[in-house]
Amino acid sequence: MSVRKPFPDVLAGIADVDGWLTDEQARRLHERAWELQEGAQIVEIGSFRGRSLIVLASAAPAGVRIVSIDPHGGGDRGPQEIAPDQHLGDADHAAFTANLQQAGVAERVTHIRKMSADALGDVDSDIDLLYIDGAHRFGPARRDIVDWGDRVPDGGTMLIHDSFSSIGVTLALLSATFVTGRWRYTGRSGSLAEYRREPMSVAGSALNFLRQGLQLGWFVRNVIIKGALTLKLYPLTRIFGHKTRDWPY
Repeated sequence: MSVRKPFPDVLAGIADVDGWLTDEQARRLHERAWELQEGAQIVEIGSFRGRSLIVLASAAPAGVRIVSIDPHGGGDRGPQEIAPDQHLGDADHAAFTANLQQAGVAERVTHIRKMSADALGDVDSDIDLLYIDGAHRFGPARRDIVDWGDRVPDGGTMLIHDSFSSIGVTLALLSATFVTGRWRYTGRSGSLAEYRREPMSVAGSALNFLRQGLQLGWFVRNVIIKGALTLKLYPLTRIFGHKTRDWPY
């Protein structure tokens, strides 16, 4: 039987685990996983070295199935690391395994070492909590939102990292969640956007479109910051309130 951990303990436990999940984003993941009931299912697309997965597995009640989908092929690892590199992928996989074991959650997780597009048939039943942090290019990001999102029933939750920050992910949202009457935008923690699957009226869909549209100003800010960081124009990033040399998340 799993023993759930309160958020401060989980946060301390992932302090040395590589990844781009901020503390507030970790809190949102923890809260959504904590709310689940026995028999529910969590699917994470893009686990890297396990930072976010440890949060989810540490918060979910006993009896919740937790699936990680990541090919660990060394591609789409982070900013400007797109091309596959199997040496890096194998190192990520080894770190992922060690980190889950160190956190005491390895036995809770089923890891599918495949691309997300190839893993749809490996996951049975509904997905009550879907966390997407896979490839950030438009095509793969949109497929994850549409294809995996279709597996989430009414009342389920979809969380998407790098929303209104990555160009590819934001374009995927514009073509998927902005124009559907099924995904209600409920807010974000930095670039971690949360959606609840529920039918909406025409008026509700219009309001939902507007609420997401209001996030595009923050998206433009992030694109400018990323461009300035790439060109090493650090004073420009500070004008936009970004005080580190890390990409905004």
